[in-house]
Amino acid sequence: MSASLLGGQPGHIQLLARLIATPSHSREEHATAGIIYDYLAAQGMEPRRTANNVYAVAPGFGRHRPTLLLNSHHDTVRPAAGYTREPYTPVLENGAIYGLGANDAGASVVSLTAVFGSLRHAALPFNLVLAISAEEEVGGENGMRALLPHLASEGITPDCAIVGEPTGMRAAVAERGLVVLDAVTRGISGHAARGEGANAIYRAMSDIDALRSYAFAERSETLGDISLSVTQISAGKAHNVVPDECRWVADVRTTDAYSNEDTIALLRKAVSGHTTLTERSTRVRASVIGREHPLVQVCERLGIDSFVSPTTSDMSLMHGFPSLKIGPGESCRSHTADEYVLLSEIEGAIETYGKIITSLSL
Repeated sequence: MSASLLGGQPGHIQLLARLIATPSHSREEHATAGIIYDYLAAQGMEPRRTANNVYAVAPGFGRHRPTLLLNSHHDTVRPAAGYTREPYTPVLENGAIYGLGANDAGASVVSLTAVFGSLRHAALPFNLVLAISAEEEVGGENGMRALLPHLASEGITPDCAIVGEPTGMRAAVAERGLVVLDAVTRGISGHAARGEGANAIYRAMSDIDALRSYAFAERSETLGDISLSVTQISAGKAHNVVPDECRWVADVRTTDAYSNEDTIALLRKAVSGHTTLTERSTRVRASVIGREHPLVQVCERLGIDSFVSPTTSDMSLMHGFPSLKIGPGESCRSHTADEYVLLSEIEGAIETYGKIITSLSL
């Protein structure tokens, strides 16, 4: 770890340095979960842990009051090709902290942790819960998907959430859902020279065109139209054999106009009987928080710009309660070589998070 980050820096910056220095790829976050747990415990926050998710509940929790969840994630992707720095060596240089996960989402983790620590004894009109989750980058079964049911079993049901991700402290009020469809189009094999059979590629082309041109009747007021892209295709065994099978993949970005299940059902009706569409999952859902929600209203009063996020996050797994994505750093730095975040961005985030929470009435 860089000596420049060990001495003279606030505790939350030293925590960020420790997280960077400890590999925490998705599904391999055991060590950083321990670091976060120990840090919260040392600060008197009485942390709890389930799998590699760490959370803390502010004193005075009451089931009769609404609950605000403060969430970010401590897992990272693997280092991108092209790193010129050691990804697991945190370095402070010209006001920037370099290292894997500094921007996505270590800066949000330590900012929300600092705010929770400073406000956990405040007289707020709602419960405050901090949850640092695992497996966000892969939407894993032991991350938010497991954490929310666990919280529910403990009597903790969020009414809304602030999700820490690098947004330049702009408020993301919506993000699209995702459905990946594996398609198989059947044909009849034959000899290419004699024009025999029924070419599965041609049948697939027809069904692909049907999906590309499909017009959904409903359109999301916030997210616009559902988008669909065919991203993979594979068929054929030899140049002289008409293929009897064509496999292809469609990436569908869904909206709140339809559920993921209804979107799939409509697309299945749009293709021919020669094609079978199989979804990989329906859990990544579109997320939209209304302009009338108190979180959005507070951001507007504070002069915080809002936008629709092009990326997905744990918001997509927070089914049944609204969430707002906002955090220090910039999305364009995520998953890139020589990732960094500015110290000023972290300190600004702590101040802004504090204003949002103390100005909020649920």
